[in-house]
Amino acid sequence: MRPVAMTRFRGAGPPVSLCAGGRWWLYISEIFKRMEPEAAKNDPYFTFGVIADVQYADTENGFNYSETRDRYYRNSLHLLRSAIMGWNEEPITPRFILQLGDLIDGCNSSVKSADDALQTVLSEFAKCKSPVHHIWGNHEFYNFDRELLLKSALNTKRLGNEKPPDNTDSSEKTGLDPHDPEGFYGYHFSPFPKFRFILTDAYDVSILGRKKNSRKHHDSMLRLKSKNGNENLNSPRGHLPVHPNSADPMCIPWNYDEILSVLHAHTSIVCFIAGHDHDGGYYLDDHGIHHLTFEGVIETSPESHAFGTIYVCEDRMILKGRGRISDRVLHYRKT
Repeated sequence: MRPVAMTRFRGAGPPVSLCAGGRWWLYISEIFKRMEPEAAKNDPYFTFGVIADVQYADTENGFNYSETRDRYYRNSLHLLRSAIMGWNEEPITPRFILQLGDLIDGCNSSVKSADDALQTVLSEFAKCKSPVHHIWGNHEFYNFDRELLLKSALNTKRLGNEKPPDNTDSSEKTGLDPHDPEGFYGYHFSPFPKFRFILTDAYDVSILGRKKNSRKHHDSMLRLKSKNGNENLNSPRGHLPVHPNSADPMCIPWNYDEILSVLHAHTSIVCFIAGHDHDGGYYLDDHGIHHLTFEGVIETSPESHAFGTIYVCEDRMILKGRGRISDRVLHYRKT
């Protein structure tokens, strides 16, 4: 969760794959064929579902960190169940579902209920007709260490394509060895010809989930100390959204400017989809990239919903939102 970047290319050539540190980035690369009939532009090549920040826990309702918003821990399971029913009943079955991270809440760790909570939500996803790609958020690392996550059902690398993109060094490590203290979680998949999604690890360089004797934990601690003068250091909550106008600034990663520079260097990037900020957000930047932040299920009232389906068409993406998620038409920039 969290992020999805869509790339568009004209002419021949391999799709470009991009990775940027932040949370989880998902990049879609595509070469469009020109279609003469205008009506055909609204016919989707495929659809996919998106949901963010379920944060289920079998506990009473609580509040967010600033105590300004209710969190509906048990009801989030009902909203997830409703979302799955909605996707299953759609006339076009989604090619896949993106679960953008923070599937169970960190409070499960303190009462030692993380395993039960995870099994509960995974049992709901088992009813979904579409395959589910899981992204890891900060709450996953509040509950489990990296080694356990890599061995768990939240590691959906099995749904990925084994062959790396043409422009990727095939000798590069996959990073999926659960015993490697410096490893990371990431893979790519192609749901439709000339489209490619890449999931990469925003907590690759972080103290979350890293063993204290690892190099990446050491490097992360040095960076934390350089950015945070407090005696008690916390891993920043900023992850996923990468543009400061697309979410609350506290949700933006350390190196958002570096990430944006990578995105802006490629004219193929069309859209970046993220989660984490439970209020959601949207911004069209001056390079024509749509930054779309999904609202979180955990702070959605029992009377509403927070999920959506994205229709990928020739010249646009169409988001059909449910409840708190607004409908949007995201036109691809002209190059």
